[in-house]
Amino acid sequence: MEKIESLEEFYKRKFDWIPDNIKNEIGHFNVFEHEPIEVGKTKPLPYKRRDFFKIMLVVGNIDMSYADRVVAVKKQAIFFSNPQIPYKCENLERIEEGFFCIFNQHFFHRFGDLNQYSVFQPTGNHVFELSDEQVEQIKPIYKKMFDEINSDYVHKYDVLRNLVFELIHFAIKMQPAASFEKQQINASQRISTMFLELVERQFPIDENHPSISLRSASDFANQLNVHVNHLNRAVKEITKKTTTQIIAERLLQEAKIMLKHSNWNVAEIAYALGFTEVTHFNNFFKKHTALSPSKFRNG
Repeated sequence: MEKIESLEEFYKRKFDWIPDNIKNEIGHFNVFEHEPIEVGKTKPLPYKRRDFFKIMLVVGNIDMSYADRVVAVKKQAIFFSNPQIPYKCENLERIEEGFFCIFNQHFFHRFGDLNQYSVFQPTGNHVFELSDEQVEQIKPIYKKMFDEINSDYVHKYDVLRNLVFELIHFAIKMQPAASFEKQQINASQRISTMFLELVERQFPIDENHPSISLRSASDFANQLNVHVNHLNRAVKEITKKTTTQIIAERLLQEAKIMLKHSNWNVAEIAYALGFTEVTHFNNFFKKHTALSPSKFRNG
């Protein structure tokens, strides 16, 4: 998989210039309007991670690929990307209009952890189809961003952070209310949360992080300093899944990503994901997809 794209590389690729304030001590933020692209003039956008967050409103039927999913946007949508999840947009010439803002984690230093919001979590929803009415509600938020970033107001970056939160909460509130039922914060939930964070911390696999070290429930229990039975009960209580299911699902997701978007061979992928034998990886993959890794890659 291609290496992560930096803010500097993004500006160079997109605009062939780099802003002077990109190393600003308060972090970086910018907002843009999508310009129409002529058919045949669009450059393919590589499937990769970026070291910044992006929230994009698009009107037009494009294809969004992120993690191991592909979402065909039929008419219009808002899309959330973060540094942990690789993505790409296809058919950009079909964008009729749109806006996007980009910012790094440092821009929100001391203003909250963006990763706590489902739109930026690996298992969360990242693409939200919008009605015409919803588009007209979101457009003014971006227009306010343009007004603020071009103003001389001394606290304009506070306003811009609030506008980013408006977009985040707008999308989250679109999800079913059942997703937000309050759960009692107890020991089981804390252990489950730490377990899920440890699982995610091992990914994505790339040249900077070539293999995982935790594969079994016992591995995670030892890392969390709890008995494996206690971990299994806590995870089952909170997620309704076993630790083995969750680990397998995440391994499968990463395997699909690597097979489709990296040039590593099947053996290299198998060992990176902690399988001691390629045959074990082949059996694991076929059990969950009914396809061999090679057939999935070439399909």
